[in-house]
Amino acid sequence: MKPLRLFREYLAEGVVKKQPPDIPRSKSLVIEAENSYSALMESVEKLGISDKNANLTIKNAYDIVMELVRSKMLLSGLNPIGLGAHEAEVAYLRDLGFSASDVEFANQLRYFRNGITYYGKSFDADYAKKVVEFLKKMYPKLRGQKMVI
Repeated sequence: MKPLRLFREYLAEGVVKKQPPDIPRSKSLVIEAENSYSALMESVEKLGISDKNANLTIKNAYDIVMELVRSKMLLSGLNPIGLGAHEAEVAYLRDLGFSASDVEFANQLRYFRNGITYYGKSFDADYAKKVVEFLKKMYPKLRGQKMVI
């Protein structure tokens, strides 16, 4: 896994396009993230986290975090597109004021989620539990941050 570049580099390369803020799409992403978060937390509470559902838990947690990041980007008139878009979204966490360790974990999560989705990688319940704890920490911060247009 290669290290993330600075967000401004993705912007300069055209991986992130400037556009007018997209408030309806941003709101839609927030609603989807809220619904997904609620469903995931209910599932974790009722079923727990096991090796059997670890990959699903990891993918869902990643999607929730990224939906909230995309929402903030869209409100700021930024739209990541194409190759490098996911890395740019993770790099944007730095610009939102998240710690280097949070950004590093999010990047690792991005990398592992791609491994699950495209390469058939499997993860265990222990890692999925770490991901859920990360999500529980990130979710209120991402939801609670003032959205600037």
